[in-house]
Amino acid sequence: MQMIQVIPERYLDPHQARPRNPTSYEDLLGDAIERAFGAGHWELEALLVHLNKSGPPGPNGQPWTAETYQSVIKTLGE
Repeated sequence: MQMIQVIPERYLDPHQARPRNPTSYEDLLGDAIERAFGAGHWELEALLVHLNKSGPPGPNGQPWTAETYQSVIKTLGE
């Protein structure tokens, strides 16, 4: 009789790849982006309008612009 070894599938839990837990602001921003995508706001300008209406505010409490959004997302992706 031959024994077969079953090896569990390997996967990466995205949370394992993070160097730290997200801040409250990052959680709020992620939730707001998910809601915008869920509402069909896929284009950057529509996403920014949604974020400026629903929050959270951009850096330093300013309205979101393409530049601030791209800068924040780039920083969070590092």
